[in-house]
Amino acid sequence: MTANDHIVFVVDDDAGVREALSELLESHGMRVVAYASAGEYVRADRPDMPATLILDVELPDINGLDLQKEIADGDHPPIVFITGHGDIPSSVRAIKDGAVDFLPKPFSDDDLMRAVRTGLDQDRRLRLERAEMRTLQARYATLTARERDVLPLVVSGLLNKQAAAELGISEVTLQIHRRNAMQKMAAASLADLVRMAEKLQLPVTHSRRKRGRSEP
Repeated sequence: MTANDHIVFVVDDDAGVREALSELLESHGMRVVAYASAGEYVRADRPDMPATLILDVELPDINGLDLQKEIADGDHPPIVFITGHGDIPSSVRAIKDGAVDFLPKPFSDDDLMRAVRTGLDQDRRLRLERAEMRTLQARYATLTARERDVLPLVVSGLLNKQAAAELGISEVTLQIHRRNAMQKMAAASLADLVRMAEKLQLPVTHSRRKRGRSEP
């Protein structure tokens, strides 16, 4: 980990706390940007890199827990709460809403650094997942309308002849669309294609029927 591949944001209205936290984080080789209010943080231009947000609960313009709610749907980093007025309901609410940790002041340097590193690791994973999703969505966008019809039938487990019958096309035509879809999605196998479909949350309304001996 180097100061160039991540950043830690600190939001606390106490200048002494901001300075102390910045010095601690920088002593561990971390890049730090500190803000005195939630408004400053929200309005700031933030670099696109893995990050953790150290957020005080009691701020002059908004409660930190309320800010957590407001930015939940945006592209914001994992939060480590710090507070001098901690209570169990607040900590439960923070963790339930996705916070990495809830640290009452005074907290140990080790506890804070552990939480910050956890947040950075979490953000790295989330960024990789988002990048993978964007790639899958871009690949899916290249499929033709018919290939999009074929894909959910194939991943649902239908045999080629069953999927072809469902769409009213020949089995050969079905196989061509299936092959094209797999190539465009860069799927190495059917199992790989199934995983992609699950990540894209494609609707699957059919499943392979188990045929009994009495069935034609």
